[in-house]
Amino acid sequence: MSATPKTRVNGSKTPKLLDFSAEDLMRRLTERRAFEAVIWGMPAVNFDLLYRAMVSAKGGWNQIVYWSRLPDWKNQTLTPNPDVIYVFPFFDTKDVGPMVMEIPPAEGGSITGSIDDAWQSALEDVGPAGADKGKGGKYLILPPGYQDKVPEGYIVLPCDTYRSYAILRSNLASGSETDIAAAVSYGKRVRIYPLSQAANPSPTKFIDAIDIVYDSTIPYDVRFFEALDRFVQHEPWLTRDKVMIDMLKSIGIEKGKQFNPDAALQNVLEDGAAEAHAWLDAGYEAAFSPPYFSGSHWALPASKEVLEGMPTFFPTPMPIRSKAAASSTPWLISAPSIWARGNFICWRLTIEAAAHSTARARIVSRCPSTHRSISTGQLRSMTGRPMR
Repeated sequence: MSATPKTRVNGSKTPKLLDFSAEDLMRRLTERRAFEAVIWGMPAVNFDLLYRAMVSAKGGWNQIVYWSRLPDWKNQTLTPNPDVIYVFPFFDTKDVGPMVMEIPPAEGGSITGSIDDAWQSALEDVGPAGADKGKGGKYLILPPGYQDKVPEGYIVLPCDTYRSYAILRSNLASGSETDIAAAVSYGKRVRIYPLSQAANPSPTKFIDAIDIVYDSTIPYDVRFFEALDRFVQHEPWLTRDKVMIDMLKSIGIEKGKQFNPDAALQNVLEDGAAEAHAWLDAGYEAAFSPPYFSGSHWALPASKEVLEGMPTFFPTPMPIRSKAAASSTPWLISAPSIWARGNFICWRLTIEAAAHSTARARIVSRCPSTHRSISTGQLRSMTGRPMR
C-alpha cells in the first residue's frame, strides 16, 4: 500500500499507510487467514465432528456406529435420509495397519454407500452399485505410503489419510417393523478388522446411536479450529495442501504443537469463522443453478467442480478444491465415487422470503439398487438449526 493516497476508478481515495497500525494490520491478516482456514478445512472438520459424535455414543476407531431403528430428530448428522438404516464404520490405520471391511452379498438385503478418506473424497462405492456388484466383497483400506505386498482376494483401496470412514445405507423393502428389523440385521453383517487379524478376526464392535443426540453440525466459532487442529495433528500433509502450512501456523495451528489461542486470538478466529459462514450462506442458492430439470427448482447438491473432483481426489489447484468442497460440506456428508451409479441425489429449493435464513429445501435420493424415492424432512440450515 502506498503512503500517498491514490484516486480509485470510482473517485474515492485509497487509505494512507499510516491509517492502519501494526496491530490493525495483524488482526486483519489473521482474520483473513481464519476465513480461508474455514473454507479449506470444511470437509476435514465435517469428518472430525462426525467421529466426535460417535465418541459421545461411547464408540471409537475401528468400530461401527449404527441406528437400530429409523432415525428421528436425535440424528443431527447433515441431511440424513429418514427411511434407511445407517451404518457408519470408522477406520484408523495409523497403529493397526491396513483395515478390512467385509460387505455381505445382496441376498436378503442390500447396501448402498461409499468408503471415503478423511477429506471426504470417495475411495470406492460398495454393494450392488459398487465394486463388489452385489456379490459381497472384502475392501482393504491401506495407510498412506503402504508398500507391503497385499494378499489376493481384496478390493484394494490406497488412502492418503490414516483415518477414513464409510457411509452405508441398509435399504428397506418397506417401512414395516419386520422389514426395518431385517435391514438392521443385514447391516450388522458388515464386519471390520485389521488385516493382521484376517485369519481369526475379533468380533466387530457395533455402537447403537438410536437414543443418542448424534450432533455433527458445523460450529462457526473456536470449536471449528479445535477440530481442524485435531485433524492436522493426526494426518499427513498432502502436496496439494502444503500452501496452508504457514497460513495455519499464523492462526495457532501447527503440527506437533498445542493449539491454545488466547482470548484475543479466539475473538479474531471467531470473526473470521463468522465471515466464512456468511460467505457460504450467501452462495447457498447458487448451488441450485443450473437446475437439473429446465424450469424447475430441482438441482444436484454439488457444483460441477465437486462432482468431478470427488472421484479424482481434487487434483486441481488448492483454491479450486477448497471452494468447491466447502460449498457442499456444510450441509452434506460423504460422497459417492461415481454420482448416479450408487447414489443419485436431487434437491429442491423453495424461497419463502428474501433472507437466506428462511430458505427451505427438500432432498430426494434415488438409489438404483431399490429404485425407491427417499426423502428427508430433516434438512438443516448451515447453522445447524432443524428446517421446518
